[in-house]
Amino acid sequence: MAKAMEPNSKSRKELILIKYAVFSRLLVLFLTVSWRSFLQPYDTSAVINPPCLHHEEVTEESPPLNAVSKTLENSVVWDSVYFLRISQCGYEYEQTYAFLPLLPFFISLLSRTVFAPLVSLIGLRAVMVLSGYVVSNLAFVFAAIYLFRVSVIVLKDTEASFIASVMFCFNPASIFYSSIYSESLYALFSIGGLYHLLSGASNVAVLWFALSGCARSNGILNAGYICFQTMHRAYEALYLKRRVCVLVTGLLRCVCICLPFFAFQAYGYYNICHGRKLDDLRPWCKAKVPLLYNFIQSHYWGVGFFRYFQFKQLPNFLLASPILSLAVCSIISYMKTRPELFISLGFQATEKEKRSSARLYSLKDALEPDVITSSNDNRDIRQRKPRRKDVTVINAAAKSNSPETTGYFSADVFPFVVHVGLMTATAFFIMHVQVATRFLSASPSLYWFASHLIASPKHSKWEYLICSYCAAYILLGTLLFSNFYPFT
Repeated sequence: MAKAMEPNSKSRKELILIKYAVFSRLLVLFLTVSWRSFLQPYDTSAVINPPCLHHEEVTEESPPLNAVSKTLENSVVWDSVYFLRISQCGYEYEQTYAFLPLLPFFISLLSRTVFAPLVSLIGLRAVMVLSGYVVSNLAFVFAAIYLFRVSVIVLKDTEASFIASVMFCFNPASIFYSSIYSESLYALFSIGGLYHLLSGASNVAVLWFALSGCARSNGILNAGYICFQTMHRAYEALYLKRRVCVLVTGLLRCVCICLPFFAFQAYGYYNICHGRKLDDLRPWCKAKVPLLYNFIQSHYWGVGFFRYFQFKQLPNFLLASPILSLAVCSIISYMKTRPELFISLGFQATEKEKRSSARLYSLKDALEPDVITSSNDNRDIRQRKPRRKDVTVINAAAKSNSPETTGYFSADVFPFVVHVGLMTATAFFIMHVQVATRFLSASPSLYWFASHLIASPKHSKWEYLICSYCAAYILLGTLLFSNFYPFT
């Protein structure tokens, strides 16, 4: 009876979560409009929209600006200016290639199809702004749904999954998920890809991960989940002495995930470097590996290893300190509880854990069903390994049932912790550190760890601290970001 009620419970939680997600977006948009109306923006140049350089658009004469179009166009700040310009005119300047094409594509598609009738009323640029807001906010709602589904699979705890997903709805980088930024699309395709991967639809997951790489460059790091899966499946295939081409399959999937990003780099090389005289070439065009994205980040934004470690950047380090502290604490806490997983890269997970997370740890969905068990004794394939001492086996079984190795500390979470570790190191040592707040905001393990802290009786104060942090950054973000002041 309990099992029959569980799907209903999940569906009910999912419906409530959708309401939270929609409410959070409406709240952020309300705060943005309120702050914008009360304060004078620091920079008002974003409304300037000169004609496109490379092509002339055949459009009817734009209607005069009305209250709606003015409100929409005045809300365009920071990187939103670039995304809208790319949507309208394509990639005109070298630095615009830092902004990947997925969001501009959706903005252009919606503004020329669904919202095309509005162009005659409020103008093309205002329609593009509206399209950008619709894409970002709609993608966020779906990202929240997928996070809940992934959390249920990994944590195997509906209540903890729900708390983690609600926290995502009110995360400290909320302003970016309701603005014309690529965070929402990246979160949707990254978390959605994880859901399909954990559900056994690996090829669909590859497509979603590839699309995440079209939204943000760090989407290619999602190939790490495929690498982890391939590594464990290859080990199992080697032990079973079966000719399963898991290495080749895994390599091809990783290539497919990274291909869109590098194809875009090739597109940039062709537009900027191809057919030019040697003296006219940009410096990066002459490099052995002419990677446009790295050059733009370094040349225009000063991104590089330890380049942001300056005394004048101390306020930005303080701004990023809460999310970085949460990330570091989540990693250290997991390492202290499950050191054997870090030492062995997950190979010392107990048999029970590996069976419960077969999509990442075993060949269960890569082999035919009749290969999963032995035809002679119908035992699990891992029972053929040389047995350890009985005491070790008993201790491992007991440990796998303990509270310390379930939920956030289960073996399922290990690849997510490694992923957030790489992201945290990149944000701290290489990037503009204040970007860490939104850079790490799509990492599921952070919300799982926060949910664990909130649910733990010995960490009662953490609920207040975490909620206060999220609320403060939502208020601060909507205030500063919407008025063109630096936030993250």
